[in-house]
Amino acid sequence: MGWESSGQAWGSRALDWAYLFEPYARPANTAVFDQCHVTSGTRILDVGCGSGFALGLAASRGAHVAGLDASSALLDIARARTPDADLRLGDMNALPWDDDTFDVVTSFNAIWAGCETAVAEAARVLKPGGMFAMTFWGPPKRLGLLPYFMTIAANSPDSHVMATLGQSDTGRPGVAEAMIESAGLQVLERGAVAVTNEFPDLDTFTRGAIAAGPSFPAVEQIGEEAFRQALEAAFADAVVPGLGLRITSEFGWVSARK
Repeated sequence: MGWESSGQAWGSRALDWAYLFEPYARPANTAVFDQCHVTSGTRILDVGCGSGFALGLAASRGAHVAGLDASSALLDIARARTPDADLRLGDMNALPWDDDTFDVVTSFNAIWAGCETAVAEAARVLKPGGMFAMTFWGPPKRLGLLPYFMTIAANSPDSHVMATLGQSDTGRPGVAEAMIESAGLQVLERGAVAVTNEFPDLDTFTRGAIAAGPSFPAVEQIGEEAFRQALEAAFADAVVPGLGLRITSEFGWVSARK
């Protein structure tokens, strides 16, 4: 999928993604910003910044923030959240910033195995001594959202199924590290953090899940209502009366220095 098509997928239900789903990643955002020492005055770029939730957290630390995304609809929300951010529409394989611009570059589940060019671009715009960090999904046994991805795989075109399976390779030991080292960066540390999706009911969960970019090909193939019903069936047993849905998954992360 090219970057324009990716932007169409992620931006098709931008408000639902931004307000119902995106904040679940906050523990991973915080862990990475701590690891990269994001503080007052840090110049940081978030690659695949989406609707800017992570950038808002960085800005609250006093950082000077910039972001790139493929979806203009998500960037509109990011601008409302962080009006002073330098936000640009484009391709993570051709970042529109000069060499040696940023102290920190991050990617929260936006760069995957096979995206070596994107890592090389991240390295290019980093200042010498600057920090890079990326996150990815943890192993299936620690992935509460696994039924979501299995539902996607069961209802999407074969090409998207293969791409989804390829994403899971990113978290395997050594895969992200090899990508980072190929860009000339020095790997520092690998870690993991738990993130939790919380929804009051199944309807709110499915609304948020359908808004995620990976859902787009399945919705196109079988229709929104059929996909919604498939998600409801996959997560029906996860609903706890009086508590709604709490779905915990693992994010892995790797940090590096230029």
